[in-house]
Amino acid sequence: MTPYYEEQDRILDILSLIPQFGGLVYTIAAFVVALSVIVAVHEYGHYIVGRWSGIHAEVFSLGFGPVLWSRMDKRGTKWQIALLPFGGYVKFLGDANAASGKDTETMAEITTQSPEELRRTMHGAPLWARTATVAAGPVFNFVLSILVFGLIFWSQGVTREPLTVGSLKPLPGTVQELQEGDEIVAIAGIPTPDFDQEGAWTEFTEALPVQPVLEYTVIRDGQTLDVSAPWLFPPLIQQVAPRSAAMDIQLQAGDVITSVDGDPIFAFEQLKEKVESSDGKVLLLDVWRDGAELEFALAPRRTDEPQADGGFKTEWRIGIVGGMMLVPATEPAGLVDSLHGGVIQTGRIIEGSLSGIWHMVTGAISTCNMSGPIGIAETSGAMASQGAQSFIFFIAVLSTAVGLLNLFPIPALDGGHLVFYAYEAVAGKPPSDRALQLLMAVGITLILSLMIFSVSNDLFC
Repeated sequence: MTPYYEEQDRILDILSLIPQFGGLVYTIAAFVVALSVIVAVHEYGHYIVGRWSGIHAEVFSLGFGPVLWSRMDKRGTKWQIALLPFGGYVKFLGDANAASGKDTETMAEITTQSPEELRRTMHGAPLWARTATVAAGPVFNFVLSILVFGLIFWSQGVTREPLTVGSLKPLPGTVQELQEGDEIVAIAGIPTPDFDQEGAWTEFTEALPVQPVLEYTVIRDGQTLDVSAPWLFPPLIQQVAPRSAAMDIQLQAGDVITSVDGDPIFAFEQLKEKVESSDGKVLLLDVWRDGAELEFALAPRRTDEPQADGGFKTEWRIGIVGGMMLVPATEPAGLVDSLHGGVIQTGRIIEGSLSGIWHMVTGAISTCNMSGPIGIAETSGAMASQGAQSFIFFIAVLSTAVGLLNLFPIPALDGGHLVFYAYEAVAGKPPSDRALQLLMAVGITLILSLMIFSVSNDLFC
């Protein structure tokens, strides 16, 4: 008979797994939601442009495998949700499978019986209709990203000029004479530049004297005053990066790191120097959180960071983003400017992704920078835990990545089909059915190999 205290220990062990299980469920749920939104938008792009182009969709499916729910619409398209929520597809008339391979028997029957019906198939439609339908999936992903980024920029507004205090962030044991509404015209006698002058801001912060308390010249109620306030960029955590050393030890936004290995710090730059010179050894951090003093230990990790010139630089990082000791006041942003910002942000993600892939292929950076489904799922959960806006922003980033991936010239992906259509446009005829079948098999093999490689990265990197 098992002693009572041993049984209690077993119960406690099982109970200790509940938070971990809850976190796993939360991570999976966030991943499924993010992926479902992106896949739905991608496949709807194929569907709606195909419909506009006169191509009939037989099935619109979110997920694969056994069907959980379905309905037939008045146009004869079956809309369904399947058990495995890791993708989706649109099956057009004449398709043999979700990858739009040709159903030769169906196509032969349609060709002999109904020339009008042939026009409604994916393989009998004009080249322009097929091209537009295939390209629409990635394009809709990019449009989703632009709209989401634009709406985020629009909701946040633009920083008011000159730099104006919207609110002050809590910091431990500091002199703080700034007030909400103060217009900061100079710090330590150096005029503050406009926010759209990135180079000027770098020069401005580098010119500031490195000391815990600075003199701020402000305009308050129409009067110019000199007041004392902390260093503009304290070691304050504004955001924690997913799958980082900081997230692993549960550092949080709002935490203030007051010392590293016993050395007091007051500037984020001091923290950065400590981390970069650590050579990966464990750092002991004293952290202020909501009035409480906490201690943490973490080891910085090597990170390949994109540079302005398109290259990458390897640095030691702990995975936090800093910010000002104040929240700048904002004013409404124009919708056109916000959408323009969304276009720029989407373009930067595409450029950075292509640069990263190229540097991995050439060996300039580690292939561990490529995440697979496990890593993406972990990131989904981490971003969701940081709030709705962070999660929505992540969906937009992932949507751009999915759109870009689908444009790669690999058979079975949209980019591979577009290459076939380009060949048809030049040669005047499509590749033979046998060649297409062989290329599709090669493409599927490449995709599966890439998936296995990325999963191994998630597990072993």
